[in-house]
Amino acid sequence: MVYDVSHETCKQLNQDFPAIKSADLESTSTRDIVFIALHPPVIMETLGRIKKLINRETIFISLAPKITISNIVEVLDNRHIVRFMPNATSIINKGYNPACFGSGFKEKQEILDLFSIFGKTVETEESKLEAYAIISGMLPTYFWFQWYDLIEIAGQIGLSGLESKEAMEQTLHAAIEVMFKSGLTMDEVLDLIPVKPLGENESQISKMYGSKLIGFYTKIKPIYEPII
Repeated sequence: MVYDVSHETCKQLNQDFPAIKSADLESTSTRDIVFIALHPPVIMETLGRIKKLINRETIFISLAPKITISNIVEVLDNRHIVRFMPNATSIINKGYNPACFGSGFKEKQEILDLFSIFGKTVETEESKLEAYAIISGMLPTYFWFQWYDLIEIAGQIGLSGLESKEAMEQTLHAAIEVMFKSGLTMDEVLDLIPVKPLGENESQISKMYGSKLIGFYTKIKPIYEPII
């Protein structure tokens, strides 16, 4: 059962997954397990709207950064709180997803079993969730657009779409193994390819990673005190 302010979103969900039924906010808030998947600025307002509908036994799962378990408890007076951050690769059941459970949470195995369909769930401290969001949750978006650019370039220099995709897939898998499983140091890995076409741009790219990602982390970093 799903509620969304966008009628079109609910309609599309139902077309893609006929078992999903759209309903109003009140109906969805009275279920045994409730997920909230909203941007942080509207979370607290929404919690205020549903606090009388969420009972103390409801398992409440937040997919949002920044809003802490203590923030949620302050409104809902509920101790069955989970924060979970599935990443994009969960769409093929291969996510690497951090989770944090509220103090005294008793149904942990039940929820871990539920999450298992998304891929690997990593239980972690709440203070690390947003760091995981930067390093794991958003990781693909740092590279996907570049890989699509490379497929386009491959076509311009003579490879078919199938040839370029196979070459990139095989090489990317192997490159990851070299970095994480070969036992080579960082310098040894970086020295494996002496010709570096983007070498003069590497320091600029590194600076962009540092400024953009740390800046974004600062924006989503939790406030560890009640904000209502």
